[in-house]
Amino acid sequence: MKRRNITTPRPTRLSPADLLRLGLLGPRTRRLRSALSALGISLGIAAAVAVTGISSSNQAHLLERLDRLGSNVITVGPGKDTDQKKVPLPPEAEKMLANIAPVQRVTATGDTTAHVYRSDLVPTEQNGSIAVEAARLSLPDVLHAQLRSGRWLDTASQHLPVTVLGDQAAGRLGINTPGQEVWLGGQWYAVIGILQPNELIPDLDTSALVGWPQATAHLGADGTASAVYVQAHPERVDAVQSVAGATANPAHPTEVAVTRPSDLLKARTETQNTMTGLVLTLAAVALLVGGVGIANTMVVGVMERRGEIGLRRALGARSGQVATQFLIEAILLGLGGGLAGAVGGALTVYTYAAAQGWPASVPLHTLAAGPLTAMLVATTAGIYPALRAARMPPTTALRGA
Repeated sequence: MKRRNITTPRPTRLSPADLLRLGLLGPRTRRLRSALSALGISLGIAAAVAVTGISSSNQAHLLERLDRLGSNVITVGPGKDTDQKKVPLPPEAEKMLANIAPVQRVTATGDTTAHVYRSDLVPTEQNGSIAVEAARLSLPDVLHAQLRSGRWLDTASQHLPVTVLGDQAAGRLGINTPGQEVWLGGQWYAVIGILQPNELIPDLDTSALVGWPQATAHLGADGTASAVYVQAHPERVDAVQSVAGATANPAHPTEVAVTRPSDLLKARTETQNTMTGLVLTLAAVALLVGGVGIANTMVVGVMERRGEIGLRRALGARSGQVATQFLIEAILLGLGGGLAGAVGGALTVYTYAAAQGWPASVPLHTLAAGPLTAMLVATTAGIYPALRAARMPPTTALRGA
């Protein structure tokens, strides 16, 4: 009897294109279930992007307000020597401080020897604790001082006998509207403006501000700043603060008083850190929910498709190919849901920010990380169902179909 040669069949090999077509088989044939699965991960990514974007937009709005209030303003003033005597700032302190690279703007006020009264009949000792200060024209811009009524000093009026009163100073003098006169430095000064209360520099509220040239010429000011207000870049406040003393008075840097940034700067940093932690926590929860949804859908899909799995195994499909098929399905569902979620989340952020009047801010890294994270979550969620499908014996799968 002639012996026949029995050859072992070669294992079936599938190209990447074939694996991709198999991976698309489930989403094409079970469109509703696939759409619902993608919707789950899409909502998770959309929630993550929306929460991140809305929080970022709210943070940008809040930080913008804090910056407008002056969280980046440093005050440089006269310090004290070893004998605890006040040491005035050098005359060139303003220009020196303005030359620091991260400094955006500089303004100053200067002391005078004058006092202000409602009229020339008021006793000199009843000055109402109102200080008469020389002021630079740039003071409202740097200190975010707003006028309640009237106008601020300009290049012409800074040489004239006119004044702008702080909110409390106007109240103590009984001045309600500009156009009235006060007795200041032994002559009548016209009130051309009244400031709103200033939370950043409360001393402005109890001051009568006059032009720098007028104060130097007629009110006993020596031209030296009693306080220099330095507006620095919000991210470089600490750096400016560390060199402000040596810059204002290089010969005696320890005799310069440099105030720490206002409490608004601390609130700015704390707000940023708190919101970042909140965003990361909420995003993680949203992604976890989406991952559980995909895992649940894939497990159910394996149970429903036992007949298909058994038939493919009986026709020679290897367990690795079956596992790869289900894993590709999970990845495709994650990618589709991630892209849809990123777009939906971004639209939500822009719509909500526009309704609130905030600057819309959607971090680009969040948009890029959304689909990638969705794929990673879907891959992780699809590993167990894919392995379960691969380990299913053909006879068991066909019998359970």
